Amino acid sequence: MTMAARPEAAIPMPFANNFFLARQPILNRNQRLVAYELLYRNAECDGAEFTDGTAATASVIAHASELGMEQVVGDQLAYVNVDTEGLMSDFIRFLPNDKVILEVLETVEPTPDVLARLAELRQAGFKFALDDVGGASESLRKLQPLMDIIKVDIQQLAPDALAALTRSLRSPHQKLLAEKVETHDQFRQCLDLGFEYFQGYYFAKPVILSGKKIAPSQLAIMQLLDLLNSDAEQRDIERSVKLDPLITLNLLRLVNTPAVGARFRINSVAHALIVLGRRQLQRWLQILLYVKGQQYDSPLLQLATTRGKTMELLLEKLQPGERISADIGFTVGIMSLMDTLFSVAMSEILGSVNVLDEVRDALLHRTGQYGAALKLIEMVERAQEGPELTALLHGLKLTPAELYACQLAAYEWVDEYRIAIAEPVKR
Repeated sequence: MTMAARPEAAIPMPFANNFFLARQPILNRNQRLVAYELLYRNAECDGAEFTDGTAATASVIAHASELGMEQVVGDQLAYVNVDTEGLMSDFIRFLPNDKVILEVLETVEPTPDVLARLAELRQAGFKFALDDVGGASESLRKLQPLMDIIKVDIQQLAPDALAALTRSLRSPHQKLLAEKVETHDQFRQCLDLGFEYFQGYYFAKPVILSGKKIAPSQLAIMQLLDLLNSDAEQRDIERSVKLDPLITLNLLRLVNTPAVGARFRINSVAHALIVLGRRQLQRWLQILLYVKGQQYDSPLLQLATTRGKTMELLLEKLQPGERISADIGFTVGIMSLMDTLFSVAMSEILGSVNVLDEVRDALLHRTGQYGAALKLIEMVERAQEGPELTALLHGLKLTPAELYACQLAAYEWVDEYRIAIAEPVKR
């Protein structure tokens, strides 16, 4: 395929030597991805001081015209934290007002100057979210009319208190966002209370169902992956593809998109396999497992492919020139959420597909180089910082700048791949 990530690209942010990016998904009531909150964290924090990322975010805003917000969030919106200093500064204007929601931190006092500034920025087309609302207050009374979204940290409230707060906040002028939603039960509770948006990793938590089996169509993909892993003959791979109409249809659909770069229409499986190549076929099949219908904005698909690509790029850094290691890294990253996808224990999944011992150890125990890289990525996703993350970076001999470059390149690649698999076939 013609798409290429660029981890070597220069990073314009001066803080990139010390900070990493956490990109946390925001979902709507249909559990479709609609936005990301961007959080910048200190990768060298010693644990003695918590870094809220405001200074780093201000630097990002100042350089947004160079970075390009689309590279980080694709088609989605970006929630960007602003404190009082950031809100009052001129560098806010670097942000594209159609791509961002300015998230006003709870530390912002609604002084006359702040209220006037919010009104001015609203007039300029910006939208706002009020962060970390936990109850009625004078600040909330003054700020709420200028907000588009009210964020509620549900971990701070008992169920009865959450219900009462939700009733008091409900307004036709603002939508409610529940943050730190960590379980499916919490999601359902907030859904019933009328929340419009949800932030948290409940969607990535496996719900293991006793007796649940992997669907035949998914088994067919996994069996095809086994053939590729065992370096099977081309005719055997072609036969396996043709046995499944869904795989055949999606394969022909993929190779006839502009991203693949074919000069004329491809109508046969044999030709499609040659054009795509084994490595890209394997990559596409791994992603296809997560695609349900046409739901390419699935947060699980986005998270799995981002993990996979970030793992691949990190392994390229750790073992330059070792293409096989990088491919294994991608496999570990994308397989790490298959227990959630299938509602089946990871040990059972690994019993139905042949994987290397290093892959098994990484997925079950987070051990070995692949396991350490996966654990690092999981911590980054959740904006965790402190001695453990620093130790992981040092143990892998990675600098924060290298991690950040791999993140940006992975985001760009995933967005391009999403467009490629979602694009309709040209007739």
